[in-house]
Amino acid sequence: MTEIVEAEYWIESPAGRLYAKSWAPRDLNSKSPIILFHDSLGCVALWKDFPQLLARSLGRRVIAYDRLGFGRSDARTDILERDFIAQEAERFVPLLCEQLAVGEFIACGHSVGGGMAVETGARFAGCNAVITIAAQAFVEDRTVQGIRTSQQEFASVDNIARLAKYHGEKADWVLRAWIETWLAPEFAEWNLDAALEKLGCPVIAIHGDRDEYGSLAHPRRIAAGRGSFHILPDTGHSPHREHPALVIKVIEDLLLIRPIRPDDRPGRNK
Repeated sequence: MTEIVEAEYWIESPAGRLYAKSWAPRDLNSKSPIILFHDSLGCVALWKDFPQLLARSLGRRVIAYDRLGFGRSDARTDILERDFIAQEAERFVPLLCEQLAVGEFIACGHSVGGGMAVETGARFAGCNAVITIAAQAFVEDRTVQGIRTSQQEFASVDNIARLAKYHGEKADWVLRAWIETWLAPEFAEWNLDAALEKLGCPVIAIHGDRDEYGSLAHPRRIAAGRGSFHILPDTGHSPHREHPALVIKVIEDLLLIRPIRPDDRPGRNK
């Protein structure tokens, strides 16, 4: 079995330190790494063993990081702005790439992290492909209802305690940031359309047929004219945890076709 080497990093930013971790095969080749973007309640630890499985299966370095305010990264107290998804790509991804010496890469995100992967792909000429897992491309009724249901469930002390296991004292902020941002009236018009129009790299959208936070309209919009979408049967909002082997197989199949290099893509946003 391929040996996976793990490493931890601290990314310095004007707003605070970000925690990052990488998984890489001992005999690493020159393939571009995969950067993982976590969901609204997520962090590096909540990817579980998916990064390691991905690194071993693809023979690539996999990098995940905790966004500011999440996991082991520094706390924050501000309210997320309406364009916080685009801001992640603008403010923090450049620092991650610079401090971890990442040039070309593949952006892969779960849920809201999928939106961040799209925004990253729209801005970086070095992004060779974008992979979304259960991502939202806009705000729909199912998204809002799913969050309202979770809001009621998190009234339980046990559920808050489970969240605190990964975010510590930041757990309350993490929960409020998710619920208050997505349920705010001014966020209702948010969508990924502008970023999707700027994408010039291969795209693959993975979605579960039982996703409680988004219909199949999301992967269809993300992939339309840019790549392909894959609907996994009997799967909810966390395909990479529910059926990791299937998700990795879909990604593996995409990468068997060598991603087009940035300089060869007509109309690429540079």
